[in-house]
Amino acid sequence: MQKITTFLWYDNQAEEAAKLYTSLFKNSKILSVSSYQEGTPGEPGSVMTVNFELDGQEFVALNGGPVFKFTEAMSLLVHCDSQEEVDRLWEKLTENGGEESQCGWLKDRFGVSWQIVPDEFLTLMNSGDPERSQRVMQAMLQMKKLDLPILRKAYEGGS
Repeated sequence: MQKITTFLWYDNQAEEAAKLYTSLFKNSKILSVSSYQEGTPGEPGSVMTVNFELDGQEFVALNGGPVFKFTEAMSLLVHCDSQEEVDRLWEKLTENGGEESQCGWLKDRFGVSWQIVPDEFLTLMNSGDPERSQRVMQAMLQMKKLDLPILRKAYEGGS
């Protein structure tokens, strides 16, 4: 069992969210679903928690009602191998009511904030060349979804 597990509080969409997330990442699956019982705060028989894995990391989703909402103060950072992976995840996580934000951040339709970041961006930013890193940073600050070809061009000195 992993020592620290991310716990996500939904109004009533925990299972729907877990199904979406597990469909997007390899090595992902729903581990278990528990239901509210008689005498508990939720509707008996309705989904209470969903335990799931995303690329081998465990999460728990709770249908806890509308008491708490997600904010950008917490996000899930996804390291991507390619622009194609960035594009695929961006499209799937923003569809059906998700929202694009700035600098590689988005909110999915459930309100969860994600950072969809190509690993190459981190390499460009940490190249050891402050001037190049500054150009990459300035290019990134103009973006919603991160665009590797534009970031590479900024790194090389193009505009």
